Amino acid sequence: MTSTPAFAGMTVKSYNTDIMNVLVLNCGSSSVKFQIVQTDDKLISSDADRCLARGLIELAGDKTKVTFQAEGKPQSKETVPLGDYHAAIEHILKWIVSPQASLPGVRALSDLHAVGHRVVHGGEKFQASALIDKAVIAAIEECIDIAPLHNPPNLKGIRAAQDVLGPSVPHVAVFDTAFHATMPESSYLYAIPYGLYEKHRIRRYGFHGTSHRYVAWHYMKAQNIAAEKMNIITLHLGNGCSACAIKNGKSFNTSMGLTPLEGLVMGTRSGDVDPSLLAFIAAKEKLSITEVDSLLNKKSGLLGVSGHSNDMRELLAKEASADGHRAKLALDLFCARVRQYVGAYFADMGGADAIVFTGGIGERATPIRKRICEGLSSLGLHLDDSANEKAAPGECVRITRQDSRLHAWIIPTNEELMIARDTYEVVGSKSAARA
Repeated sequence: MTSTPAFAGMTVKSYNTDIMNVLVLNCGSSSVKFQIVQTDDKLISSDADRCLARGLIELAGDKTKVTFQAEGKPQSKETVPLGDYHAAIEHILKWIVSPQASLPGVRALSDLHAVGHRVVHGGEKFQASALIDKAVIAAIEECIDIAPLHNPPNLKGIRAAQDVLGPSVPHVAVFDTAFHATMPESSYLYAIPYGLYEKHRIRRYGFHGTSHRYVAWHYMKAQNIAAEKMNIITLHLGNGCSACAIKNGKSFNTSMGLTPLEGLVMGTRSGDVDPSLLAFIAAKEKLSITEVDSLLNKKSGLLGVSGHSNDMRELLAKEASADGHRAKLALDLFCARVRQYVGAYFADMGGADAIVFTGGIGERATPIRKRICEGLSSLGLHLDDSANEKAAPGECVRITRQDSRLHAWIIPTNEELMIARDTYEVVGSKSAARA
């Protein structure tokens, strides 16, 4: 069930089309994020796709918070009663075609040519983005047991959007896991009885693939190199964190596993732990395995170690205070784990040309980038302190000295844009979208 190249967006298909207006939807467990993106071949190749609008709906019944912003206009915020995804998407669409939004080229719902949906887990069934039909929905449903927190709300968003917009609008699923489908067996298999993999498909899948793919594409464009000559390590650092080894333009290894819990220290997730820890905590604390799993996902990481916060800004401020020992400890663990993965991937890949920081922490936390980079001098990475300090939010910039063997870059991610581009490539043309 594949529709686009594994590195969609790097080699752009040639279509004779008008600009396509794509509604991008990211439906989480209690929220709906959206963007309206205008894109086509020329805009993709010049990296000039246009975001007409964006917004967030935080579902909370009568107290649902809605934030909308049209291009070039201030944000609008309101609290409205919205009970479910269907109502939320109806509210979004009503605003999109309203005089308040006044989006160029989007005056009626018929001006929306396709919808791109973020889907977290595609398992082994999807190696690329796919046009949504009954078979695709059934396959996404089959992945619920390995993504119980993510795929169900993704599916609710798909069904709600299909219902509201009707059968004439095509929908595309863009999978977080798809980019990592190129990993070799030695990267994705666990050293457990092989029969468990054959029976239950227990393996490392990886996540944040859309983000890793976007920043890799951007790095390739900035360096003017072919994808097959690109060897980099991308670091998506936010509340959720993952590292990805990209060898010859393809995902070679990644830190997240069967679920997003494995790998780096994160905001509330523990990252790597001794597997026996689950049974040990369960016995000592009289908890079920489900409760221990929740503890490792929601009460660990930066929050669990610091006992203070999972917000990097708050921890950096707390670290400087008289009682900041645990905040410092949490940050030290965070940075050490990132360096360990960079070192491991550097060795496994036989070297790399650059590491790339992205995500909220990677793009904005200047002191954290400094601490990570300063521990990588043995790999030939020499930080340019001035460049690191001066890097502005949203800026794509190199932050290492010219004489570095291993460079470091900041490249802001744009998962929504990647979803819009994949949607355009899968659908093919505006005329196909209307057919």
